[in-house]
Amino acid sequence: MTEHDAFDAMMEAVDPAVYVVTTAARGERSGCLVGFATQMSIDPLRFLVGISQVNHTHRVAADADCLAVHVVDRAHRDLIRLFAGETGDEIDKFEHCDWTDGPYGLPILSGAGIWFAGRILDRVDVGGDHTCYVLEPVAGRVLDAHVPRGNWARAADAGDVEPGHPS
Repeated sequence: MTEHDAFDAMMEAVDPAVYVVTTAARGERSGCLVGFATQMSIDPLRFLVGISQVNHTHRVAADADCLAVHVVDRAHRDLIRLFAGETGDEIDKFEHCDWTDGPYGLPILSGAGIWFAGRILDRVDVGGDHTCYVLEPVAGRVLDAHVPRGNWARAADAGDVEPGHPS
């Protein structure tokens, strides 16, 4: 077993949360499923999102001031498939789901259980294939407080989805 095998086994064992991130800039909307995201500070509140550099959302987010981060109930697997398995280079994902205009011009997914809008404080390229976006939460809403804790989408829920772009 190599160090990569152990890392892969660890990530599979913990089955991290996945989020749908949406944004808008220059009159264009975009969104994607992200698996690299975490709270990174308590005071002040900060959240870190990694977006693949080959992703359409990365190109739109490069000019955006804010991102919206959504958690999705496993019952809305259609949103996971749409935002993980399609690319904004080929389709307008927002024509295939319900959404509303949110704060800062962000598209907010109606099927999300909870979302927050975050002001982009920094973009950090750490030399990998993703750019890290440091967010300051500035707005948000709990749309479905009745979803049991274990029912939010996890990495395993997207495991069989063919990505719209390679990671």
